[in-house]
Formats: sequence, C-alpha cells, structure tokens
Amino acid sequence: MRIKTIFLIVITILLTVIIMQNNQDVKFTVLFSQFYISNLIIMALMAIAGFVIGFLIGRPRKVKFDNTHPSLDNPTGKKSDTLSDEDREYIN
Repeated sequence: MRIKTIFLIVITILLTVIIMQNNQDVKFTVLFSQFYISNLIIMALMAIAGFVIGFLIGRPRKVKFDNTHPSLDNPTGKKSDTLSDEDREYIN
C-alpha cells in the first residue's frame, strides 16, 4: 500500500475514536439561535466538510493545451506551426 493510503486509514481511525469519545450534548449557537446538539454530530459534520473541501481543493485539474497562449517558446501568443513542407506533403 502507498503511504498516502496508510496515512488516510490512520487519520480515519483516530477521527472515529475521537468522535465516539465526545458524545455529550453541548450548547450550539448559530447567529441568534441556541440549541443543544450532540458533540458527536457537530464533529462528524465538520470532519465530512473538511474532507469534501480538501478533496475539491486537492484534485487535479483538467488542463487543455494549445499553442495560442503566450509562453517561453511562443512569446507572441500566435499559433505556431512546427511542421515542415515535407511533413505536410507526407501527411497529405
């Protein structure tokens, strides 16, 4: 197994143990309203929100490559054509 998978399993186990140990009711305030809710539910919701936010931030993006953007190889941003006349004849 990869180290990332092992780390994720260990963190999940620790988070589960911590959440299960904190099951007493606490006063929870949202703006002007107050109510009592289990600490277990609050911690579980915050953990899920953290995982979702971490997943959305950490996922790789789909990048489209084209030759129309300026770069070190193409500073003007004009579409570059690197085929020679021989190559064009061979393709046709």
